[in-house]
Amino acid sequence: MKKIVVAIDGYSACGKSTTAKAAARNLGYKFIDTGAMYRAVTLYFYQNHIEITNPKQVLKAMDSIQLGFVFNTKSGKNQITLNGLMVENEIRQMHISESVSEVSAVSEVRKDVISQQRQLGKKRGVVMEGRDIGTVVFPDAELKIFMTANLEVRATRRQKELLEIGQMVELDKVIQNIQKRDHLDTTRKESPLVKAEDAYELDTTHMTLEEQIEEVIRLSLCKIRG
Repeated sequence: MKKIVVAIDGYSACGKSTTAKAAARNLGYKFIDTGAMYRAVTLYFYQNHIEITNPKQVLKAMDSIQLGFVFNTKSGKNQITLNGLMVENEIRQMHISESVSEVSAVSEVRKDVISQQRQLGKKRGVVMEGRDIGTVVFPDAELKIFMTANLEVRATRRQKELLEIGQMVELDKVIQNIQKRDHLDTTRKESPLVKAEDAYELDTTHMTLEEQIEEVIRLSLCKIRG
């Protein structure tokens, strides 16, 4: 059976990561959370006081960053590593969420991370989710899905995620953060968030997680079987 690239793009807190993980597991594919990669870079910049307006600092920092994914036997999930250390919880903190769109808009950062993403998916058999997978990273992906949802629904989902890692954040603040990220993601010069012309739009506002996963698997199998 042929292997394909499933590219899932869309706005934050639409359920992209959870849906992509489950779909990849069902298909026997690798799951690549590209958002986690940019969050890990943002964490490194935060910890090392890197100024994103200083190209020399940024280039030196990117030379010092090694990103990877390892299987966490405790959680049963593939998780991001930054220079060999698992940083899954650290990258989900609110202060990282507030900065990741600005860091990921830096051209030097994007070029480096996109190169790594293409290497991870060059043999196909991957479900990769992010903001520009179907338009920039893998414009030749066999299946492109663009996920969206109502703003308040997305904010409620993100607030729940934060609670699960011990952070209590007011809904209004979460909404403001998502609105800011949406604006930065859709207006940035480098690889803006936009729906690919041949992408299937999936509005998850009124869908359960199970329904989202089932639809992505259904679409994937249609492409795989031709």
